[in-house]
Amino acid sequence: MNFTRWSARLPGTQRRTAAARAGRTAESAATGPGTPGWEVPSARGELQDPARAALGQAAGQAGLDGLSVHRLLGQVPALVAVVRGPEHRIAYVNDAYAQAFGPRSLGTPAKEALPELVELGLLPLMEQVLRSGKPRTVKARRVPGGAKASHYTFTCTPIDLADSRTDTAGAATPGDSEGTSRAAGLRENMVAGDRHDRGVLVFATDVTDQIESAERLRASEARQREAAVTLQRSLLPQELEQPDDLRVAATYQPGGTEAAVGGDWYDVITLGAGRTALVIGDVMGRGVRAAAVMGQLRTAVRAYARLDLPPHEVLQLLDGLAAEIDASQIATCVYAVHDPNEGRLIYSSAGHLPILVRNADGTVHRADEPTGPPLGTGGWLHTSGSVPFGEGATAVLYTDGLVERRDADIDEGVETLERAFAGATGAPDIICGRLQRALGITAEHDDDVAVLVLQHPARTGHDAELFHNAALDLLGGVEAAPRARAFAIGVLTSWRFPAELRDLGVLAASELVANSLQHGTPPMRLRLRRTDRRLIVEVTDGDDHLPRRRRAEPADESGRGISIVATIASSWGCRRTPGGGKAVWCEFALPHT
Repeated sequence: MNFTRWSARLPGTQRRTAAARAGRTAESAATGPGTPGWEVPSARGELQDPARAALGQAAGQAGLDGLSVHRLLGQVPALVAVVRGPEHRIAYVNDAYAQAFGPRSLGTPAKEALPELVELGLLPLMEQVLRSGKPRTVKARRVPGGAKASHYTFTCTPIDLADSRTDTAGAATPGDSEGTSRAAGLRENMVAGDRHDRGVLVFATDVTDQIESAERLRASEARQREAAVTLQRSLLPQELEQPDDLRVAATYQPGGTEAAVGGDWYDVITLGAGRTALVIGDVMGRGVRAAAVMGQLRTAVRAYARLDLPPHEVLQLLDGLAAEIDASQIATCVYAVHDPNEGRLIYSSAGHLPILVRNADGTVHRADEPTGPPLGTGGWLHTSGSVPFGEGATAVLYTDGLVERRDADIDEGVETLERAFAGATGAPDIICGRLQRALGITAEHDDDVAVLVLQHPARTGHDAELFHNAALDLLGGVEAAPRARAFAIGVLTSWRFPAELRDLGVLAASELVANSLQHGTPPMRLRLRRTDRRLIVEVTDGDDHLPRRRRAEPADESGRGISIVATIASSWGCRRTPGGGKAVWCEFALPHT
């Protein structure tokens, strides 16, 4: 409680206060600025007594002069030890040191009396400090203890003990018997001579809390990284789809332990009718957020691929979606489609690195045109390009982690990859490993790496007998349907299909041709294709209106053809062709033999 505040309200208090203020004002006027001994008033308006201030300063100075070094170090919570001479004989240890490691006998060499420093390897460091006269520090040394180990940072500082003989006489204060004995021991162990008059002050700071905090932080970061890697791998294909005409392999390696997981991804999607989509991309940024955006983009690509759109239209849709997911996240992507009937790789790129293609003769070239900006930037009309990809050809799709280095231009990395790819032979999975080794990718690599390799093998012998193509051009008219039916019967019979599968194939070809004759326009073509796993029936025409499966009413005379095909076939679909028109196809799975 503030009694001054309440006393101002008592009778007579205000008069006494006013009189006191008047007396002080007159006194300060007599000893104003320029008067010896005048000082600035305190916060309450009272003058300081010069004599009292001088006395306080003298007393403080006397207290500091009377404070001994060993007494000061004895109050420090850190571990302190003083050794002297070339044998590092103990001259002093403070209470904290004695509590941590036990009491020590003064005058004993450190090699015998300080085994903890010997185990920590500090004796050579102390010798170096004594010779060079420069302090040295070792950080976060582990010191075994009772329940748990402690960590200390040791600093060894050279000191001169020549003047301490006279100073230690007053080191102990009355009543301080322990300080007297330590000071006496320090005096007794002083020996004349240059190196004997020099010593080392060992100062150890307990950093156990900092070390434990750092370990908890590292453990937390490791758990977060493990969660991000788990999320990343769960969003990638667990098993690649294997097309009939291609051999495909992929590999993904996250960055080293010090790097956060990125957003690299890849996928292989079978589109039907023997066509395959291959996609690889990279979401810029790191951590769980980049992995989550990657998962959304990969899911969207698979959905758009089911529409069987050209590559540039898929990227156009993906570009708008990327901006909606997160405008701050930018991703690169390349989407390619392989059609075995055309023997080409049709692709579109959104800011991604070029596809490398190695022909059957071993020459390597880049499929780098055309390309557009990364996904999520908007305002760009993507286009598609194509590159020959016949039998014996191999292609590699990759992310920037494979070729980008901090000390080199990325074009140099692509050139290095071209040279390595030219000599990398074998199955796709073997090529993936060889390319990574050639580019110096190790477990400590600082960036994510994704590689996708595809081959169009040249088949000979028995394998070649399992892959056949046959096509018939139809000009329309009443004779088109009988011709198509006869053609299908002859081809499927020559391919030695079972009678049931042959009849289903002929029925499907008849229905697709009839649908094209009724709703399409010339030119028309019936294509039959077999692989080692399926029979494909495809009809193309010049009309770009895609058929839909619908439910026909009992009284309808048409509209049942697509429903019949969808019922008897394993799968069916339709797409627009690049030159205008459409293709309608269906597949039948071959029986296992």
